[in-house]
Amino acid sequence: MQNISAANELASGLEAVKARQQAAWASGDYAVIGTSLQIVGESLLEAMDIRSGQKVLDVAAGNGNATLAAARRWCEVTSTDYVPALLERGRARAQADGLNVKFQPADAEALPFANNEFDAVVSTFGVMFTPNQDLAAAEMLRVCKPGGKIGMANWTPDGFVGQLFKIIGKHIPPAAGVKPASLWGTEARLAELFSSGGTIVATPEVFNFRYRSPSHWIEVFRSWYGPVHKAFAALPEPQQQVLESDLQELIARFNRAEDGTMVVPSNYLEVVVTVLK
Repeated sequence: MQNISAANELASGLEAVKARQQAAWASGDYAVIGTSLQIVGESLLEAMDIRSGQKVLDVAAGNGNATLAAARRWCEVTSTDYVPALLERGRARAQADGLNVKFQPADAEALPFANNEFDAVVSTFGVMFTPNQDLAAAEMLRVCKPGGKIGMANWTPDGFVGQLFKIIGKHIPPAAGVKPASLWGTEARLAELFSSGGTIVATPEVFNFRYRSPSHWIEVFRSWYGPVHKAFAALPEPQQQVLESDLQELIARFNRAEDGTMVVPSNYLEVVVTVLK
């Protein structure tokens, strides 16, 4: 009985974390940042060798980078996220490009689709933020056909974004029992999540954040990137200044631009899981 009670308590806690995360991602406008990451979706779809006519599911799609990449390859695409406003931004992008995409609100931990429904399942910097990592991975495996592919782009712990979340965690302690999202950017954690259901190829890649200046990046992320926006909002003014100083130091550590602009490489893993037949 104690084990059942503990499991129920953990599940309840993760649901509460999910609700807070959903509010955080909805609080800014991820599309402002997401649109700059389009190249990652294009690269991932090429790495997966996606074929025209395949049924593709984009999980935690945000404003639809991988969604659009699949639709440009004449796939039958369903784009999902638990923030409806982001799906609307994806819908506007698809309409502007004349692409045919189905948009549907969905929780990555409880995908409303049948077993083996999709030829491919993708997620770029999305599913990695689910509080129940094992359940989200199991759902991706469940809806993908045997022989199909799961493709992901996941930030690494030691890269710029991984370190960004480490800084945020220093100022706003993470919820107990929730594994760091950046673990999805490690081969060890990917093996725990997916090796029983498929073969994994993880390739280190780099995305360059290009902004007018370090201060411009902080302004954009503070205004529009949910986790950073929420972190600043939760802190009193003196601690906000400390957080901003920490972010300036982080950027300085990674910035390779010497002309006053910001060019910060951020490591991520490009992951392709081939589901067992």
